[in-house]
Amino acid sequence: MAIVETQRQGDVAVIRMDNPPVNALGHALRSGLQKAFAEANGDAGVTAIVLTGTGKFFSAGADITEFRGEMKEPLLPALIDTIEKSAKPVVAAVNGTALGGGLELALGCHYRVSTKEVRQLGLPEIKLGIIPGAGGTQRLPRAIGVEQALQLITTGAFIDATKGAAAGLIDKLADGDVVAAAVAFAKAQVGQPPRRIGEKQIDKVPAGLFDKARGSIARHPSGPIAPKAAIDAVEAATTLPLAEGIARERALFREAAVSPYARALQYAFFAERQAANLPGIGADVKLRDIKTVGILGAGTMGTGIGLAFLNAGYPLTIVETTQEALDKGVARIKETLEANVKRGRITEAQAGDRFARLTPSLKLEDLSGSDLIIEAVFENLALKKEIFAKLDRLAKPGAIIATNTSTLDVDEIAAVTKRPQDVVGLHFFSPANIMRLLEIVRAEKTANDVMATSMAVAKKIGKVGVQAGVCDGFVGNRMLAAYGGEVQAMNLEGAMPQEIDGALEGWGMAMGPLAVSDLAGLDVGYRIRKERKLTGEAAQFARIPDKIVEMGRLGQKTGAGYYKYDAHRKRQVDPEIEALIRSEAEALQIKQRPIPAEEIVERSLLRLANEGAKILEEGIALRASDIDTMYLNGYGFPAWRGGPMWQVDNVIGMQKAAERIKAYAAKYGARWKVAPLIEKLAAENGTFAALDAKKK
Repeated sequence: MAIVETQRQGDVAVIRMDNPPVNALGHALRSGLQKAFAEANGDAGVTAIVLTGTGKFFSAGADITEFRGEMKEPLLPALIDTIEKSAKPVVAAVNGTALGGGLELALGCHYRVSTKEVRQLGLPEIKLGIIPGAGGTQRLPRAIGVEQALQLITTGAFIDATKGAAAGLIDKLADGDVVAAAVAFAKAQVGQPPRRIGEKQIDKVPAGLFDKARGSIARHPSGPIAPKAAIDAVEAATTLPLAEGIARERALFREAAVSPYARALQYAFFAERQAANLPGIGADVKLRDIKTVGILGAGTMGTGIGLAFLNAGYPLTIVETTQEALDKGVARIKETLEANVKRGRITEAQAGDRFARLTPSLKLEDLSGSDLIIEAVFENLALKKEIFAKLDRLAKPGAIIATNTSTLDVDEIAAVTKRPQDVVGLHFFSPANIMRLLEIVRAEKTANDVMATSMAVAKKIGKVGVQAGVCDGFVGNRMLAAYGGEVQAMNLEGAMPQEIDGALEGWGMAMGPLAVSDLAGLDVGYRIRKERKLTGEAAQFARIPDKIVEMGRLGQKTGAGYYKYDAHRKRQVDPEIEALIRSEAEALQIKQRPIPAEEIVERSLLRLANEGAKILEEGIALRASDIDTMYLNGYGFPAWRGGPMWQVDNVIGMQKAAERIKAYAAKYGARWKVAPLIEKLAAENGTFAALDAKKK
């Protein structure tokens, strides 16, 4: 079948897009549509036109790989204008997902008929740091009203066909064949003047709508430019005729598109997809069949992981050692499902169905039938080895046995079994039912099909799977240790918690590192530090957090940590902690000084990137982009900043990064030793991106 094919159904021309997998509106598809519409409009035997897609997609929008070069004509805005100006009625038969340029294409049609099953209608361009650029900001407000259109455009949210019909976006919901329904609808419009959305006037604009919207975007996940541009563009729809509004939209689109924030978000989009490509593991590797899942441990992490699998439709067995712990875990799962019903995220029936798939047990043997078993007990290597020896004896042949360890040696854990090829690390991030990152730790003997299956399971449960190798902390937490050590160093040098967190949150981090520690619970790190018996500089940096824990302040759960917390868990500066920090600095003979926000950000970023470069050179991470994907999805790093490795490539510069790291090394010593890879790339005028490209 051609990429665009026209079939006649009586006097109606049905133009079908067929550009798998998602009907992306690349140059070939745009050219095909231009030709097909010209022919249909020029054919005297055609009285109406229906436009539709194939499979599950009407069109998912632009081919964003074209953003990297010069777009070829016909451009999408001109194509949509041509469709809207058609003298013959044009009906979009929305057979599936219509996003971005795909929805803009449907808006250019005079009418829209959709199947009730369509779940995704929207303009998500904001998530790529841009705005709709083919009339979406002008036509959607005319179609569904300014307030709802502004909300959809500035959030990138989706609505389904039923909500679309209620809003006025969809003219008719089809029960059966959407093309047949659209053809019938089109025939009924013949002889009437086409209804063009672009000719509609907007007469109702809530007072203060745009000022209120601008006041709410200070910490928008797409950065500072695209949200403002989106609001300006929608406002233009309320004051300008269509042609002038589209010209304004295009100017704003171009401004956003050339910003570093758009480049960072688009990099993040591709990096996330690249992370799923594992070298040496092709499509021919047969996946293991994962139908049932077992989890050992019903604590916060175990139940969070369990919820992720229950939400994805897996039957789950969860095992604990005491009835009290098991009951608490089951209650936690039930409460979370009930809370999601109250928030409207799932129905009561869905919650009941998910809970019904849960089998709680006190018997380890009840995991013997599971295809995937995940150990989720606390971080103690001896305990985990003991558990894996038992699991080795009872797990069925071919079962994948995973550990949720965040730091420990997966090779050592696998070595106690007779099936090390079946052992993998599945490091979930808390809360595990919400956080998107899943660090998939490949041990020395982990089989290819186990890795491929783990990556597929990650996708099925809505996680971003990224491979890591075995070392202390793997990728994410090893870098976090370097970053956290620098934060403690700055604390001792005179930067108070609110200054460190404020600088990094002002730069874009979702939450500052000390506030994160309070949220996670300070006792978690305390237990790990005591088990490791730190010495030297590491022990020095641990003095403040250790003393805070020993004061009984464990973070938000006890109402106090680095900060005090009120009943709503709002953090407040605590003079007692500031006094502790000054006292510890004096005891260590560290002269305190004010540390500017710019230095706090620079030291944090460079410690992350420098450790990341070491990890990359050691082969613990496959790609620099994988490291960034981890930090964007598991550590609160703002996507519009690209990630620590992207920052070195695109903002700081490799040569400047090397110079600054060496300057800090001269001042602070060994912890700042420059990564050989950064030194090498700086000397060669190279980048992490170029290094990644060689691995494809």
